[in-house]
Amino acid sequence: MFDAVRNNKRIVQVFLALITLPFAFFGVDAYVRNSSDGGDVASIGEVKISQQQFDQALREQQDRLRSQMGGKLDPKLLDSPEARKAILNDLVDQRLLMLEATNKKLFASDDAIRAAIGGIDAFKIDGKFSSERYESSLRSQGMTPAGFEAQLRQDLTLQQLAGGLGQSGIVPRTVSDHLLGLQMERREVMEYRLAVDTYLDKVKLAEGAAQKFYDDNARQFDTPELARAEYVVLSMETIGAALAVTDTEVKEWYEGHKDRYQQPEERRASHILITAADKAERPKAKARAEALLKEIQKAPASFADLARKNSQDPGSAGKGGDLGFFGRGMMVKPFEESVYSLKEGEISGLVESDFGFHIIKLTGVHAAKEKPFAEVKAEIQDELKKAGASRKFAEAAEAFSNTVYEQSDSLKPAAEKFKLTIKQSDWLGRKALESNGPLANEKLLNALFSEDAIKSKRNTEAVEVATNTLVAARVIEHKPSARQPFESVRANIESLLKRQEAQSLARKDGEARLESLKKGDDKLGWGAAKTVSRLDARLISPAALGLVFKLDSGKLPSYAGIEMPGAGYSLFKLTKVDAGEKLDAQRRQAMIGQLEKLAMQEEVQTYLAALRTRYKVEINKAALETKEK
Repeated sequence: MFDAVRNNKRIVQVFLALITLPFAFFGVDAYVRNSSDGGDVASIGEVKISQQQFDQALREQQDRLRSQMGGKLDPKLLDSPEARKAILNDLVDQRLLMLEATNKKLFASDDAIRAAIGGIDAFKIDGKFSSERYESSLRSQGMTPAGFEAQLRQDLTLQQLAGGLGQSGIVPRTVSDHLLGLQMERREVMEYRLAVDTYLDKVKLAEGAAQKFYDDNARQFDTPELARAEYVVLSMETIGAALAVTDTEVKEWYEGHKDRYQQPEERRASHILITAADKAERPKAKARAEALLKEIQKAPASFADLARKNSQDPGSAGKGGDLGFFGRGMMVKPFEESVYSLKEGEISGLVESDFGFHIIKLTGVHAAKEKPFAEVKAEIQDELKKAGASRKFAEAAEAFSNTVYEQSDSLKPAAEKFKLTIKQSDWLGRKALESNGPLANEKLLNALFSEDAIKSKRNTEAVEVATNTLVAARVIEHKPSARQPFESVRANIESLLKRQEAQSLARKDGEARLESLKKGDDKLGWGAAKTVSRLDARLISPAALGLVFKLDSGKLPSYAGIEMPGAGYSLFKLTKVDAGEKLDAQRRQAMIGQLEKLAMQEEVQTYLAALRTRYKVEINKAALETKEK
């Protein structure tokens, strides 16, 4: 009964995969009320998505990608209309689903939250839930218990919403058989290539063609504007590294916050659960539980054996009903009250909960105790350092910004005041590249290439390039953009134009040969036969795969051709088609699972599209365009 998180239905997994942005961005209220004062980028009925919320979602997505890529992220990755539209669509889908859940009065209870958390292995030590592990695990992810539980509540609420679509991924056998047959079908083809290089000698460029191309595409031949810069970095990390926390400070903190280091009493229990599918089944379930209770009362030592044979809790039955150690608040209320009223070794009477009827045996007690100072000293030191660094950075950030602005002719005053090292970059362009390190920030580069920075040699403003990280820079050397002379690029232009013309000749020749082949005139020196399937098409180019499988297999041989941009033209001859190998049961089931997942994704997208119509979703394109500029 405590496997709610681990045993999600497949449809729930699809829902959560489609909604890629965490619900923790906003509280539950943000889904059911208007939290914007204007400048909205989208509306879902009366609910709005503000520009601020959109910007926050964009930053969070950047941070997640940066974390997934080991801190290496090209800022341009999300700097496109398509990326911003995808993020906005995710935000809209979030609100649609939560609005629908709210309107259907779906809500995950506190008991469900406690049960779900109690079943997460990451929060256990030796198989037992640990409050200390729970809190430390969340801290390491930058989360609080309240924030995590709010997010979990919303995920569980979505599971309820998704339950109605639980069977939508079932694909009828006739359909799956047909689709699997198409996947396994093998086709034997031959290829004849008309390589672009073989047509180069036939190309004669018109007089002045290269000059005309140069004039018409002059900007292509401009060298990029470049600059070398010096810069200083102020970060909370560097400030924290310089901080020292004394043993006296740590001890004083411990003495003043001892309530935080109290380890509450934990109890270990085993149980036998008899469930009931509905109210009509409860009397029958109760009677069965009462009969088991009588058996146990006659032979208490048989509890574990009876639990293995009769308990309907799949998570604990195999362990003789053992639930491990847990603290208050981790079990449903009737269960908890019974456990904390028992003495060690004692067996309860019948306990009724929403899950059914329980018979409980208390098997162990860990008394409440205080964590000793030595055990938590390192943790307190770390917390005090982080808190001190956060305060000092907040104080230093404004002073740092003022210094680089007020003494704009040099970074030295800021470096000396905050004990920073002035560093120098290699040549930089206007594009934010990962290799630029701390300078890989579009806003900072725009400031660095501004007229004020280049001509007046002034410091840039202090720019936040990452969370709690400020950078100020100044230009030390500048190379303006310049157009390359025609003669220096003439050979490259002529080569490009010749290849373009050769590609055109290859295409025309290929199309003419294809027409002859279709009329029965086949005198080509075809390459060796290749056997391909939709699952294994490595022997032909991806561009040709769809073409080959569209060829008519009713009358062989059949022919097709396709242009290969930059490489020439390819002709294909289909000579044989067979059903392919027979799938074994395991592989067949795996492929059907993939088909069902695709069907579920389609069903979810259809469901979301219907919700968009029902709740009248409107996108403020003008607001997004403003963001893009």
